[in-house]
Amino acid sequence: MKDILKVETISQYNALKDIPNRHPLITCFDSADAKPLKSGKFNFGFYAIFLKGVNCGKLQYGRNTYDYEAGTLVFMGPGQAVEIKTQKDYNPKGNALLFHADFIKGTPLASKIHSFTFFSYELNEALHISEKEQHIVKDLFSKIDYELEQSIDKHSKQIVCNTIELLLNYCERFYERQFITREVLSQGVVSNFERMLHAYFNSEKPQKIGLPSVSYFAEELNLSANYLGDLIKKETGKSAIDHIHLKLIDLAKDRIFDGDKSISQVAYELGFKYPQHFNRLFKKNTGYTPSAYRNLN
Repeated sequence: MKDILKVETISQYNALKDIPNRHPLITCFDSADAKPLKSGKFNFGFYAIFLKGVNCGKLQYGRNTYDYEAGTLVFMGPGQAVEIKTQKDYNPKGNALLFHADFIKGTPLASKIHSFTFFSYELNEALHISEKEQHIVKDLFSKIDYELEQSIDKHSKQIVCNTIELLLNYCERFYERQFITREVLSQGVVSNFERMLHAYFNSEKPQKIGLPSVSYFAEELNLSANYLGDLIKKETGKSAIDHIHLKLIDLAKDRIFDGDKSISQVAYELGFKYPQHFNRLFKKNTGYTPSAYRNLN
């Protein structure tokens, strides 16, 4: 197993890329002006946004073809490991923005940063952007770069943090657009999720493994848990965990009326470790305890 190089600070990263260390907690640069990282596995201790300035060509989803010749946005959160394979004579193109969590502390962005779930997406779930979208991203990168070139004053941090938040809000919109343009693929994922959910509860897995998590199905579908959750929410209006709970309640309603089984037995069959957790979820979704529901008829 290859050793993972931990890069905890922005200054460390700047040194690896051989670029000026203009601020200890944030950096923004054009990849053409930086040295490529050597091949290897890295673990970054900060947030990173990379705009890859490569020709993505035509991407086909279902029966439709979309042009994303302008580039791809890749997001990484603190602690995320990535393997980089640098080709010989590789000439990087694009832009990058990296900032440490300490930089945004005490700002409105600090309380919102975890809502941008794409920082936990896998690299194969990157955001493909159009030429117009790329102009927006580059303009915001340019504004941040401009601020880092100026002498720091009382407005600097607020302006930069506001610009980062605006960039992330745009990226959230772009991801929603991508879910729509991948509609055929997205619907296939949702169908597979529903099929797997049904199969899970019609097997012995609930008794052996317990209640299924979103991560379980995401791994089976080769997706990150956040990406699967966001995709399902966009397609159906309900979260992935809501779908799991609704399936649980639907099955529970049928099994509760089996007079040969106690409520505890029904709970264990569905994967609950403790019957009281089943009682709480059932009442939350139906307004009745399992026992009261059984006595309705």
